[in-house]
Amino acid sequence: MTLTQLQEHVTEKSKNVTQEFKRLFHGRGGLYEAWRHLTIDSIDTILSAMFYGESENEDEVLLMLQNFVNASRYTTLIVQRRYLKGAPSEVLIGVLAENVFVVENGIKIKLNLLSNQNSGYFPDMKNGRAFIRENAKDKSVLNLFSYTCAFSVAAKLGGAYTVVNVDMSKGALSSGKANHALNAIEPRGVSYLPYNILKSFSSLKRKGPYDLIIIDPPSFQRGSFEATKDYEKIIKRLEELAGEDCLLLSCLNSPELESTFIINMMQEFAPSFEFVKRLENVPEFASDNEERSLKNLVFRRSKK
Repeated sequence: MTLTQLQEHVTEKSKNVTQEFKRLFHGRGGLYEAWRHLTIDSIDTILSAMFYGESENEDEVLLMLQNFVNASRYTTLIVQRRYLKGAPSEVLIGVLAENVFVVENGIKIKLNLLSNQNSGYFPDMKNGRAFIRENAKDKSVLNLFSYTCAFSVAAKLGGAYTVVNVDMSKGALSSGKANHALNAIEPRGVSYLPYNILKSFSSLKRKGPYDLIIIDPPSFQRGSFEATKDYEKIIKRLEELAGEDCLLLSCLNSPELESTFIINMMQEFAPSFEFVKRLENVPEFASDNEERSLKNLVFRRSKK
């Protein structure tokens, strides 16, 4: 794909965009070999570009995007260079409003687009949140590694009775409370626990049992979680936390680990849970190898 073809691709994908988030270009999926380092997103009137690696044509890409924005519905252009120390972000065109949020299936989620880390929103999890919203009615929900609590918002909008959000980061949980307020969700029945999950199973068990459990950990977070050795610790305690007929969404975003990593551990350490299906990924996040992309695996506890 040439730079001209990239521009044509972005122009075509931006037709009929709305206030809702849309990924216009997903180089990270590996379908465009020369552009693995680049993603481009539409966030209402904001165009956001992320560079995950240094490239010789970065200045040309940015000039193309600036010209595109100046001739389009977009009023703001933001770029983040994830390959530089601190992953700095900057506004190249326009002014960024103080309170920015993304819209996904009508759900509003606060964004920090000038953060030197993540923005507070993982767009590839869209289908996972839709699944939770569709299956949460009247359920008691446990949201592990809740981050900014987007799953909790989806669950409450889907009619969940209670939601317990657990994350070590008090800052993330504060953002989670703001996300619930942004969506006019009644605070009663929603709790936010700044716990180290691996050390808090007894406390979580006392608040259970749960009808719907979400496990969405980072693949690797120094000092707190490493999927290859810590995911097993959670699965071993699942049956203590789960109610009868409990539904589980187990998420894995490590490119190095395949679906069988979770499925095999469930069979060994939580055998009352049966594998149901893997959720399809959002089409805009297509990959040249789906086992290296996001894996959202659904299990249900059987009544054997």
